[in-house]
Amino acid sequence: MPANPDPQRPVVLVVDDAPSSLGMLCDSLEGEGYTVLVARDGDAALQRLELVAPDAILLDAVMPGLSGFDTCRRIKANPALAHIPVIFMTGLSETPHVLEGFACGGVDYVVKPLRAQEVVARLHTHTRNARMTRLAREAVDVAGFGVVLVDAKGRVAWRSPQAALWLQTPEGLAAAGELPDPVHAALGGKTDQVLMTLAGRQLSVRNMGRVGIGETMLLLEQRGANGMAPSRLANAALTPRETEVLSWLAKGKTNKDIGDILGMSHRTVNKHLEHIFEKLGVETRAAAAALATAHVA
Repeated sequence: MPANPDPQRPVVLVVDDAPSSLGMLCDSLEGEGYTVLVARDGDAALQRLELVAPDAILLDAVMPGLSGFDTCRRIKANPALAHIPVIFMTGLSETPHVLEGFACGGVDYVVKPLRAQEVVARLHTHTRNARMTRLAREAVDVAGFGVVLVDAKGRVAWRSPQAALWLQTPEGLAAAGELPDPVHAALGGKTDQVLMTLAGRQLSVRNMGRVGIGETMLLLEQRGANGMAPSRLANAALTPRETEVLSWLAKGKTNKDIGDILGMSHRTVNKHLEHIFEKLGVETRAAAAALATAHVA
């Protein structure tokens, strides 16, 4: 089980009191490109979730101590974790148990003995849907930005409303979902940011890297007449320490990493981030990182 999951691989947390019985499932998930983390009970799962937010959770419904249903309720009560899809693994296929699973926040369930192909298919659907929902929210959080997901063939897999508005022009998206030619330059690998003009608008396109299996995220920003982007950071009045924390956040570091680098506890990092989010007027890490990427060295 990796201590630091590969950020380019989706992460699934498997919670079961007998993880050895799930060896074949975990192997299948690894083979499909997932990083698999394992917890033996509900309490251990909650502790692990303090350190990493997975893309999905496979949760045994019946476990000693904290049940899977109660574990799910605690996960959904935490705003920082509520977006994570929970799929129950259970031998209880009776209707009351199925209904309880959905009532406490689960999005799906699979019946034991598990069939690996079915679990993988359901997991892929729910992680993709959750990623789309999260990115849509982040696109709204980052006012004035647009988000585009591009698949491995350079086609648009998803775009936020703002990005659709900017790109759906005579020079914009074709019916097949192709990107305008100038945008392709941002995918070429030679630079992470491209300035261009579409339908009279000055836009910058920044390559934010891979966000899923074979998918890349592009961040679009409209520029003013002078080619400059308005900066919230200039008016945020961040302290020097907050600026350091934001700088490392923009580089993709976790709270634990930032704490180790700056010599502070992860709780202190959390407190700094709360102040940073409030000053920048954002709600998510991705929103703050997007603002910082263009302005913090």
